[in-house]
Amino acid sequence: MGIRERLAREWEEIIEKLDSPSREKTEESILLRVLVQTMVIVGIIATDVASGNPHPFSYWAVPLSIVGAVVSWKRRKEKNIGIKFALAFAMILTLLAFMSKLLQNLNDTRLVLAEYLIQLQVLHSFDLPRRKDLGYSMVIGLILIGVAGTLSQTLAFAPWLLLLLLLGIPTVILDYRSRMGLPPWEKTIARGEGGRKKLGDYWQYTPLSPRRIITSCLAIVSLGLFLFAIMPRYPSYQIQTFPVSAPEGFENLRFQEGGSRGIVNPGYNPDGTPRGEITGNARGVGGRVGSDTGEGKQEGLELGYYGFNSKINQNLKNFITEKKLVLRVRSQAPGFWRVLAFDHYTGQGWEISRENQTIDINRYPWSYQFNLSLPAFEGETKKIIQTYTVVRDLPNIIPSLSYPQFLYFPAAQVALDTEGSLRSPGGLLEGLTYTVVSQVPYRSQKLLQKAGTDYPDAITKYYLSIDPQLKQTLKVKAEELLEKAGRELPSNYDKALYLAQAMKQNYQVKTDFSLKEGEDLVTAFLKQGGGLPDHFATVYTMMLRALDIPARFVVGFDTGQFNPFTGYYLVHNTDAHALTEVYFPRYGWFPFNPLPGYEIIPQSFQDDNPFGVLGIFWKWIAGWLPSPVTSFITIVFQKITDAIARVVQSSLVAGLWRFITGSLVGVLVGVSGIIGLAFLGWLAIGMLRGVWHYRYLSRLQPPERLYREMLELLGQKGYPKNPAQTPREYSESLREFLTPQQQQIVSLICDSYVKWRYGGITPNMDYLYSQYRLLKRSLNRLLPSSASNK
Repeated sequence: MGIRERLAREWEEIIEKLDSPSREKTEESILLRVLVQTMVIVGIIATDVASGNPHPFSYWAVPLSIVGAVVSWKRRKEKNIGIKFALAFAMILTLLAFMSKLLQNLNDTRLVLAEYLIQLQVLHSFDLPRRKDLGYSMVIGLILIGVAGTLSQTLAFAPWLLLLLLLGIPTVILDYRSRMGLPPWEKTIARGEGGRKKLGDYWQYTPLSPRRIITSCLAIVSLGLFLFAIMPRYPSYQIQTFPVSAPEGFENLRFQEGGSRGIVNPGYNPDGTPRGEITGNARGVGGRVGSDTGEGKQEGLELGYYGFNSKINQNLKNFITEKKLVLRVRSQAPGFWRVLAFDHYTGQGWEISRENQTIDINRYPWSYQFNLSLPAFEGETKKIIQTYTVVRDLPNIIPSLSYPQFLYFPAAQVALDTEGSLRSPGGLLEGLTYTVVSQVPYRSQKLLQKAGTDYPDAITKYYLSIDPQLKQTLKVKAEELLEKAGRELPSNYDKALYLAQAMKQNYQVKTDFSLKEGEDLVTAFLKQGGGLPDHFATVYTMMLRALDIPARFVVGFDTGQFNPFTGYYLVHNTDAHALTEVYFPRYGWFPFNPLPGYEIIPQSFQDDNPFGVLGIFWKWIAGWLPSPVTSFITIVFQKITDAIARVVQSSLVAGLWRFITGSLVGVLVGVSGIIGLAFLGWLAIGMLRGVWHYRYLSRLQPPERLYREMLELLGQKGYPKNPAQTPREYSESLREFLTPQQQQIVSLICDSYVKWRYGGITPNMDYLYSQYRLLKRSLNRLLPSSASNK
């Protein structure tokens, strides 16, 4: 045969195969297909809701998926060669588009990957003839809901998660029926299989009973919440590509050449006074931070914080009248989100004396990473990664934990001032996301107590600056407060710590605080026995300077409220306040908070508790319970804790411990006792398991009890069932190990169980038990020979 004839014959064989009907076993359950498609739709919508996508995928993906599912059902018996070629070509184009978008979003690829997955699912929906193909779509729905969970900063995706769970339970049941080769569920209910005449009876016993599905859903949610509450929380961000995104027009923004690097607060002028008539625009030095209208000015006063400025006037009351969410922060540890620091006290406020000495920092065009130089200091540090999402427009200063090392920010340029604060060329706009990597120093009391007083000249020049007359007054007052300690305070750390506590105890927050024209704020605070909240940090800072301890005034946001479900700290405008940073030679700056109602040492990674979520849940539950109930539960737990402590501290336990650890004989007795107790415990557990197993089998229906007994018998003989196997798959896997008669009995019991469990057909139990006894005797009789053959 020549080459031409051979090629012609092979071509004819290919054409014949293409023309022949498909031999693939198709999925005939319409309900299963509808549920799977609905799961995918829920996943797509959840991704849109969680990401806040301005161009939702749902608008095109949902209708195309429905069209694809209809086409797939109509042509499930066909080979669909043309459709498959078209889908392959479309997938190649989709891949090229995906690679293009991926290169543009290297810092946060989650949404790009989700879009690519949705595109593939839409194409895949046009060719779903088999159950296995539907299984791929189920997995895609689960992946999309997982992506929604990582993208969401709120609980907006939670209802979609619950809906997916409600859909997933019947979907898995129908998929399992299909794997076992049972007819479609809708055909079973249509013909009333098993002799049931009433539809209500069928719904009572079917696995798809709404009552059973809802009960299973509630059990799963309850178990999930319990595990979520007790699971430890460890630092995340194990990868080095961090989320960065910006509103349109913000990316690659730079400072104007020769322009100001100053701060623009929409509610306050650069000199710290409230804005009068705002002239020009209020877009700041490169981006919007507020509106140039009267409405924008008023909003800046009512919602903005006066402290976010290069010069602040504390002879004003904070005009924040409405609590608003401004930031969502995902961080490896809690902390004070530092914004600005001030070095020069003006008598009625603070200013940054070296405002014109900011340093411009540029990043590479291909990366969002800014490299920030860290000051030289001793002591161990911990890398803390924080991601900030701006919910409400803020001035052009960038919150972060102290000592930022890397900044991932969409602008092309940022500025660093002399106090270690970061500034953006534009206001922080709503929707902006950036990431900071900080090297936060450990706060070791022993090391800081030994830090000494050898301050560099740059520190003494700016952070010990104080009017001589005011210094004398404050020094006398500070020493009076320190004398109340009743002991010697040898180190500056001890003095700073005790002085902060003394201010909390001896001064009060006074909303009616008034300051006469020309009067010094610190002096007025001492006379009136207190002042406004931020005045505490001012007075405390100046008292430390009077004691020759370098200090500076710092403003920022408190940690905020932690949401355990999303992992974000919710920071509001009312969380903005001031505290004091104290300098310790060789170790750097550490914060102290003298404000009543706050901890002296702000939250940090050293306070982070992996099991803290359980405490948050208890506080949340206790907030809903009546006070007597909360008190009763607290007392019960306290009694239990005290009882355990008394037992551990009792003389009997103490004497036994001394005997065991006091000699070699005691060690041997202790080890023997532990082994004996372990053995008795093992016996007790075995007996309890046996009793529980017997009671469990006794409560089962006869077909299921017989099936479980057979599985237990075969497992003891060395033929355990894999949990992933269906009963029929399991019986088929035993063909090479059992005799034909034994395998036939196993297959009979498995088939009877399946028909009873999913079809409602009651088998002849007397006959099945007689066959089971034959199987049991034959396995016991053939065990030695089969073992020798193995």
